[in-house]
Amino acid sequence: MRRCGECGHWEPAGAPGCARCAGLVDEIVEEGWRAFLEREFGTTEPLDERLIAEMVVDEPGKHPWRVVDAAYDRLTCAECGARLSRGPAACAACNLANGFRYSAIEIDRPGVPPGNEHALRVNVSVARRPYGISESEVLLRRLSLPVLLEGLLPTRAQAQATKAMASKAATEAELATLIYGEWSRA
Repeated sequence: MRRCGECGHWEPAGAPGCARCAGLVDEIVEEGWRAFLEREFGTTEPLDERLIAEMVVDEPGKHPWRVVDAAYDRLTCAECGARLSRGPAACAACNLANGFRYSAIEIDRPGVPPGNEHALRVNVSVARRPYGISESEVLLRRLSLPVLLEGLLPTRAQAQATKAMASKAATEAELATLIYGEWSRA
């Protein structure tokens, strides 16, 4: 793990508030998009990314989650004008798209425990679209990102204890100590 030079958190735990960390979270998704384009089209710069994105979101259950999330980023919500699925909680079209993204495929990376990719996906989703989610949940999800990216996964007991601590309004420092200390011993 590495500290962010802008916010001081372990990268990318400063997202969404820190622009550098938010960019690193977006890069998790963009890596998947580039790999998809290279695999399917032999290039990372096809003629019409928007058209490809529309095809991907029409069948999200046939594509890895990173590809689906990146496809939504390339489309604009007709209702709120934000990137589709990332608009405010009050935007019905973004809420619908945000729900459809969860039908995408999750494939654990080599060398990580089963379920790591699911946890990473959920935490990336919250860091990229924190609207309508409690502050304690956003804090917990973003602080967990560095550990998940390292390929670790908390035990069920560790995750439940951390969630209980967050719901009791634990400080960021207390949660960070638990996540970066206890979870590393999972």
